[in-house]
Amino acid sequence: MPPDDRLIVALDVPNALEGLQLAERLGDAVSFYKIGLGMLTGGGLALANELKQDLGKRIFLDMKLFDIGATVEAAVRGLVQFDLDFLTVHGDPHVVTAAKEGAANSGTKILAVSILTSLDRSDLDKSLIKPGDIKDIVLERVTRAFEAGADGVIASPQEAALIRALPGAEGRLIVTPGVRPTGAALGDQKRVATPAQAIADGADHIVVGRPIWAQKDPRAAVDAILAELSA
Repeated sequence: MPPDDRLIVALDVPNALEGLQLAERLGDAVSFYKIGLGMLTGGGLALANELKQDLGKRIFLDMKLFDIGATVEAAVRGLVQFDLDFLTVHGDPHVVTAAKEGAANSGTKILAVSILTSLDRSDLDKSLIKPGDIKDIVLERVTRAFEAGADGVIASPQEAALIRALPGAEGRLIVTPGVRPTGAALGDQKRVATPAQAIADGADHIVVGRPIWAQKDPRAAVDAILAELSA
């Protein structure tokens, strides 16, 4: 049976060597990996290249780029040379538009971040984000990102069903971090759901990190998540 690429394993480990060792432990059970900003100075791009070119894995580079349009476009144009599958930018329309320009003629999908899954309404208040229910703000940002050309969005699993129902969501990807298997610690996540619930609500991919790599037997943790998805 081919691996289920709905599961993306976040390699939120200190460096590329540990990331490669984890990928080797997980073997053929996992086909899709996320490499985030925290590993950028630990050889993250080199690891992305090795996983992609040598091991045939799919790669989600989670950089959450944000800058003026010209800078975002240039950064994306350089990053897509690594043959990435997914790349994240913040969901502001000018950022998404610039990223799509930079990714032109490549196979890289640009995913727009709506509201980070580690934030709740009190966090938005501290950041001077306009009042309102967080789900309404997510839907507004997602709608504008789709209008700007985003191939998909990053959103909490609690908003997946609402996003999937949007008129502009047809053919777009929904990728959900903040996924926690039943009984797993929440860590720094605040808007969460189980793997099966996230998929049932419309997510195309779920991103799971700590509940896998922090376990004594990461392969068993992966197998349990895959069993839940298949059921």
